[in-house]
Amino acid sequence: MALNVIHGVKNAENVLVRIDPLDLDSLPESVLARTEAAFGKGVTPLQSINQMLDDVRREGDAAVLRYAKLLDGSDLEEFRVTEAQMAQARDSISKELREALEMAADRVRSFHESTMPKDWIDREQGLGELVRPLDRVGLYAPGGSAAYPSTVLMTAVPARVAGVREVILCTPPLRGESLNPAVIAAAEIAGVDALYQVGGVPAIAAMAYGTKSIPKVDKICGPGNVFVAMAKKLVQGQVAIDGVFGPTETIVLADDTANAYFCAADLIAQAEHDPLATAIMITTSQDLINRTEAEVDRMLASQPRGDVAKAALDRQGRVVLVDSLDEAVDLVNRIAPEHLCLLVADPWSWVGKIKHAGGLFLGEFSPEVMGDYIAGPSHVMPTGGTARFGSALSVHHFLRTMPVVGLSPTEFKKLGRAAVHIADAEGLSGHATAIQVRLDSLN
Repeated sequence: MALNVIHGVKNAENVLVRIDPLDLDSLPESVLARTEAAFGKGVTPLQSINQMLDDVRREGDAAVLRYAKLLDGSDLEEFRVTEAQMAQARDSISKELREALEMAADRVRSFHESTMPKDWIDREQGLGELVRPLDRVGLYAPGGSAAYPSTVLMTAVPARVAGVREVILCTPPLRGESLNPAVIAAAEIAGVDALYQVGGVPAIAAMAYGTKSIPKVDKICGPGNVFVAMAKKLVQGQVAIDGVFGPTETIVLADDTANAYFCAADLIAQAEHDPLATAIMITTSQDLINRTEAEVDRMLASQPRGDVAKAALDRQGRVVLVDSLDEAVDLVNRIAPEHLCLLVADPWSWVGKIKHAGGLFLGEFSPEVMGDYIAGPSHVMPTGGTARFGSALSVHHFLRTMPVVGLSPTEFKKLGRAAVHIADAEGLSGHATAIQVRLDSLN
């Protein structure tokens, strides 16, 4: 297929538009039709989300059961996966898959153990900070048309490393079927306390408000579709959330030394996620563009999800031809992509110039797909330009800090007069008095 080529940075800035993760107005007609069929003629997606949130808040399990049947075709008597189902899943997956999941969990665990912050106390200055895990978190793993055991590992393992007391997971079964055994096995390997086969908005509502079966959590983490993203935003404040995630995105930054076969494979791997996925290549080489186009054509024909990948490449896929790698890096920093893959001669030499990216993947043998499964960092990363201020999911999302102030009389006397002056400037005489009486006692 002919890739959509943009010449020059200025033109690229005008064309590389972001997809709003909460844009309910541009949903396909098929989704709008299903919404009206389920909720009534004229009901918008946003109205349906609010209705589901409100129903679950008021009715609890009854509403969750009703929507599980309506939306997922799941005729459930209870949501929680039983010990017997866990054991069955454990026995049904292959030895090779279980070993792969365990290896991935070990890599993720090791990475996050290395990033754990520690308490610190300076008794001399009377200052410090305590790091404490959240009590209970709710994780969400997408499902419905595909199963994501990798997302289970990438969310649950960091929570466990952080020391969260209770970790629960909600994920929808495949349409009309039970949960995928690999998802159940991943939950067991990651140390999930309770697994519920509930998906979409009802799952977010249940974890936010609590039901008889599903406990209320302190924070909800994990990716999902636009309905899940909007539901997370609407319950924020009732609970904490990790972020609002949109369609996945990757930029492959390549020079004339890059392997066109690898470039094409990486673009297709990104595009096959979803028709809304964004796969972009920025390069200094027209020859690489020509060779990559030929490889994309050849590879799409043999990919089972080639139609999905082609739709994404047609809609959002872009190739940007620039004059220099410096220009390319400047453009990347303005776009702030979820994933940035450097397929250049000396990728490590460019690391210091990258300011904004959710995750950085260096060299031909560090493709983004390794980050999806086994490299170590969580694959839940900021999308839609939010890498300007957001970070990949990590232990830090499951921790809170408490500053400690324990001033000695000597330190208090040293600081007290300055504090009185500031209190007086703010017109808060009670504050000033609370300090002054202590200064007077010391004098």
